[in-house]
Amino acid sequence: MGEVTYKEFKRTVAEKQRGKRIDHYLIISGVGLSRSLTQRLIEQRKVLVNNMPVKRSYRVKTGDEIHVRFEVEPAPEIKPENIPLNIVYEDQDIIVVNKHKGIIVHPARGNFEHTMVNALLYHCGRLPTLSDRVRPGVLHRLDKETTGLIVFAKTDEALSTLSRAIEKRIVKKNYDVLCWSYPGLPEGVIEAPIGRSGLDRTKMIVTPLSSKSATTKFVVVEHFAIASYLKVYLITGRTHQIRVHFKHIGCPIVGDKDYGGRSPGVIKRRSDLPTFKEILRFIDRQALHASELIFNHPRTQKKMKFTAPLPDDMQTVLGYLRSLNT
Repeated sequence: MGEVTYKEFKRTVAEKQRGKRIDHYLIISGVGLSRSLTQRLIEQRKVLVNNMPVKRSYRVKTGDEIHVRFEVEPAPEIKPENIPLNIVYEDQDIIVVNKHKGIIVHPARGNFEHTMVNALLYHCGRLPTLSDRVRPGVLHRLDKETTGLIVFAKTDEALSTLSRAIEKRIVKKNYDVLCWSYPGLPEGVIEAPIGRSGLDRTKMIVTPLSSKSATTKFVVVEHFAIASYLKVYLITGRTHQIRVHFKHIGCPIVGDKDYGGRSPGVIKRRSDLPTFKEILRFIDRQALHASELIFNHPRTQKKMKFTAPLPDDMQTVLGYLRSLNT
């Protein structure tokens, strides 16, 4: 590792920016960091407004003097790796990939190998960073065992434009889901704040404490005696949001080992236990698939829509459930 250097960011808030939340203001004003890194600086009291640290909820006022000084640590080297990718679409600005299960999107926690970013560096040659060299080109994430569509930026301009679109919730991410039981209505909205668990920091929970608002819409496509097949529409994009929300309403995602989806306790009738065990033979992960991605192209602003069919393991479970109804 080389010597740590520092970067300073100073701005005076203009009238047209008045009322924006401080983290949003920093990103759109060119602090040059990802949303998560910007929020971390605020939590570390390194973002000063009129020489005083502020909370993330602070909304800037006209004439506020913003000063941020932060360390820029040398990033670990992320090496290209020849890992196969299922590329759905690619041009000079973006690349859309249908992610397979078992692969991490980007390096983290000292693990800098065998991720989608390593594979993309091999395929593309370079990816834009916006000062986040550990996650070049990354705009959003899918959990390791979640499959489906994910878009990466290939240029600085695409990364900046699409990051703002995601921040404004213009990018639409829709999912196919198999959950245990029945959500109670043919369609509905789950609104429940999500925060990190105090007992296990790798997991999220519904909690009013240190949480963020979270909204998930769903439509039931097919209902079976033991499970349901849903279309799910993310309104917000919190960590593990779908998995946490459906556990919260008593319908955990089929196969989800972290949020109750492999626990026999989700089964209402003992007579369904053999069916429950049979289903879990077919799938070794959460039955969650990012099936649809809609956004405007960062350069042309043309509306783009991509779809990805259900992966084999979810098709097998769905086929088995349908066979029980015949």
